[in-house]
Amino acid sequence: MEPTLVMRNSPLPRMSRRGRVTVGVLVGVFLLFTLLGWGIDAYTDYLWFNEVDFVNVFSGVLITRVLLFLAVGLAVALVIGANLYLAYRLRPLLRPHSAEQATLERYRMVIGPRLGTWITVLCVIIGFFAGLSAQGRWKEWMLFQNSQKFGVTDPQFKVDIGFYVFDYPLWRYLLGVAFTVVVLSVLGALAVHYIFGGVRLQGVGDRMTTAARAHLTTLVAVFVLFKAVAYILDRRALLLEQHVSPGLYGAGYTDVNALLPAKEILAYISVVVAIAIIVFSNAGMRNLVWPGVSLGLLAISAVAIGGIYPLAVQNFSVKPSLADKEAPYIQRSINATRNAFGLDTTKVTQYQANQVTPQAGLTSDISAQNARLVDPQLVSQAFTQSQQSRGFYDFGKKLDVDRYTVAGKTSDYVVGAREINDDKLTTQQRNWLNRHTVYTHGYGLVAAPANQVVCGGLPYFVSGFLGDEDRQANCSSASDQIPVEQPRIYYGEQSTEYAIVGQTDKNKKVEFDRPQESNNNAEELYTYDGKGGVPVGSFLRRLVFSIKLTESNFLLSDAVNKDSKLMYIRDPRSRVEKVAPFLTIDGDPYPAAVDGKIVWILDGYTTSASYPYSQKINLANETKDELTGQGTFALARDDVNYMRNSVKATVDAYDGTVKLYEFDDQDPILKAWNKAFGGDLIIPKAETPADLAQHFRYPQDLFKVQRNLLTKFHVTEPRAYFSGQDFWQVPNAPDSPSSNVKQPPYYLNIQLPEQTDTRFQLTASVTPANRENMAALISGSYINNQPTLQVLELPDQTVIPGPVQVHQKMTNNAAVRQQLSLLSTNNSQAQVLYGNLISLPVESGILYVEPVYVKTGNQENAAPLLQKVLMSYGDGGTYVVLADNLKSGLQALVNQGKQAGNTSGEDPGQTGNNNNGGTPPATLPSELEQAATELDQAIANVKAAQQSGDFAKYGEALQALDAAMTKFQNVQKTATATPTTSPSGSTSPSAPAASTPASPAPSATG
Repeated sequence: MEPTLVMRNSPLPRMSRRGRVTVGVLVGVFLLFTLLGWGIDAYTDYLWFNEVDFVNVFSGVLITRVLLFLAVGLAVALVIGANLYLAYRLRPLLRPHSAEQATLERYRMVIGPRLGTWITVLCVIIGFFAGLSAQGRWKEWMLFQNSQKFGVTDPQFKVDIGFYVFDYPLWRYLLGVAFTVVVLSVLGALAVHYIFGGVRLQGVGDRMTTAARAHLTTLVAVFVLFKAVAYILDRRALLLEQHVSPGLYGAGYTDVNALLPAKEILAYISVVVAIAIIVFSNAGMRNLVWPGVSLGLLAISAVAIGGIYPLAVQNFSVKPSLADKEAPYIQRSINATRNAFGLDTTKVTQYQANQVTPQAGLTSDISAQNARLVDPQLVSQAFTQSQQSRGFYDFGKKLDVDRYTVAGKTSDYVVGAREINDDKLTTQQRNWLNRHTVYTHGYGLVAAPANQVVCGGLPYFVSGFLGDEDRQANCSSASDQIPVEQPRIYYGEQSTEYAIVGQTDKNKKVEFDRPQESNNNAEELYTYDGKGGVPVGSFLRRLVFSIKLTESNFLLSDAVNKDSKLMYIRDPRSRVEKVAPFLTIDGDPYPAAVDGKIVWILDGYTTSASYPYSQKINLANETKDELTGQGTFALARDDVNYMRNSVKATVDAYDGTVKLYEFDDQDPILKAWNKAFGGDLIIPKAETPADLAQHFRYPQDLFKVQRNLLTKFHVTEPRAYFSGQDFWQVPNAPDSPSSNVKQPPYYLNIQLPEQTDTRFQLTASVTPANRENMAALISGSYINNQPTLQVLELPDQTVIPGPVQVHQKMTNNAAVRQQLSLLSTNNSQAQVLYGNLISLPVESGILYVEPVYVKTGNQENAAPLLQKVLMSYGDGGTYVVLADNLKSGLQALVNQGKQAGNTSGEDPGQTGNNNNGGTPPATLPSELEQAATELDQAIANVKAAQQSGDFAKYGEALQALDAAMTKFQNVQKTATATPTTSPSGSTSPSAPAASTPASPAPSATG
């Protein structure tokens, strides 16, 4: 009786009524605010989805997540609760007296009267977390429910690929849940049996009652049966793991011939062991010795059959003849990878590039003349300074490249949306009223031809003007060549703040629209009249958004009226990601003028990580290059082994309308998602407007992935792949190779060899692995809106240098180096910058074109100006020019090629600023020196006027520069005709032309 006295004299402490009330109130307040936050988020999300007319996505995802939460959470809670309750019901009615049982009696007295409550609370907690985990698997469930056939079977089991993409991930998850439930049930049941005497550690007799033994061993047997199922799924998983040598995915020789049979044997053994556990524990000897032996044998079998035997096969059978053994499986990996990433239709053409001397046809080659000079990364500040008119306008860190047909000619243009950068607003402008109700939108799509500069190196602007006065004389077109009916941009890449638009009084306009044409210091105002935005006129909605955005002005400010609309989630990428959460969105959205409107075009990818035998890649790593984070978004660190550009999405810049157009009409994953959301989520490809389709371009991130994979998977013969001798690599950025960032691909509107017409295509160079000479050129383009990859492969022993190598050769050329130095020394604060180095296969050789920019001043936002064009042909070192434009540069290269055939002994590698490609004069005559001095002063005056923002002064300075340049060119021609020689007999470079001349009409560099 002594233990009983101890139990009565030492009861567990009870909480006072006041304490229970306090705890209850705190829990209630916590739940209230938590549920209130969830409710507000759900309600505002519904309003947003209703605005963009995608409520079916909101409801479909929400209902699926709620059902998964309830179904899995409830199932897990019920199974665990049933086992805990069953353990209590199977407790022995009589327990032998012992010190152990006396100690446990106090716990039985506490738990027993409220056992149902304890079990319910514990199971609710476990079920809650299980439901939270399950609701995050809504994508796997929806794909499972709407699975499609790929029409392709895996090479091992001959099962349709759809099983691996749609079914396998969910089965694997459910199996994991089952294991978790059984393990928790075993632990919970064991604890209950122990507390209520079914399992004992002390005392006479059996340590476990018959009922407890039957219960626990049945749970263990179920666990072993699930292990048998796991072995079956493991057989399929071998096709998704990295096993094939060297470093490929899928089942290799050892897996197919040793591990697959081992997994099957272990599955049968698991079933036998599960039966043995039940039989020996309950119907046979009724003890745990033989079940323990069975489990031990299973473990030994797993090690021996699943580990030692495959290891022995690998070491003693495969390794001695690895290439032969793995050849069939390497072929499987090559085929699967090329199919999963759209490489199987790549057209490979041998390009000899055997012409290393510039020929006369170079000057008339259309592709050479269409080489893009305006670098979208470097001219952003030039756009901003020349086309902003207000300090808060901005075009972003990087512009985009698109093509337009103007005057019957299709050319590539550098384009940018003039948006308001909230960070550039002044302190006075950044109050709540101005940020959210006044500075609400940008204005205009500004475009400039991609190979044309004027006015000392500025782009030639042809669209997006704020007014007539914004069209600078000689620096822009007289009319808008790419007109749009609605130039206002309420949804853009820099729209990070929410905007409140709409007025009850239609005559009251408060939104800043643009400067007045007649008075640049005055402002034109505007009132939004589009369909974009969520109405927030009611008190309830104002209250809801006041809580959500923690802003009392929604309730207090007169700026929010009964006709107000709230625009939020305004950047195009976020809008498409929210509308289509199953897509991976390309990191470079771009604006386009389509059917009189400005729309943002985005590429959407469907991906999977369970395509058998396909190589798995990390999206963030494979798409990272020099431009990542500099105007392009970094992709998530997702591992995928299947990728398709299945969707072209658009976002209207004025009203925010989002549309998803089918682009890959054969993609089973897109078909599954479309079916999951009612069948009309995606607009069929046939209904894509023709005007929009003309602006579709090969997506950059997909191209980077394909380019990187092609560095290895262009090799389709297993033995050659195994040796790795023909692998390529992506070169680093040519002007900063030590930075270890990859050279970005570039868009060009050209015709490559083996192509029948001019195409707007994305191109990139690759070099042999661990070497710097050119290996191949890869391009991606569309033919009838179908993606096409082309590889121009150079001979193995080519002398054509790669991008890094040719940049070094060109900039180390003696004459070029001197002129580059003069470009920077004309202004002590000048900085020479290099644009995109373009590799062009023309005239049976390789032409390299690299624009040279000069950035003056120590201000970070100073605009780099295009000053020169660095060009090379052939082996990259013999024929090099630094010219004013493409036309003169091509002619200079041809002249050097002609000189190479002469016997005069002149060095064709020396080049100056002369358009005829001849050797520059050695010393500067006094007249030329004076003209150069006047030219430098004129350039300085232009730059000063440009930085001051005085457009009248800027125009006068440009006219003076034009006169100085004309004088310099005339004197230079005279000096070139009668060169002088230095005492040493060497020649010195001509006076620098530090800036491209301004002319009355735009000078086409092409």
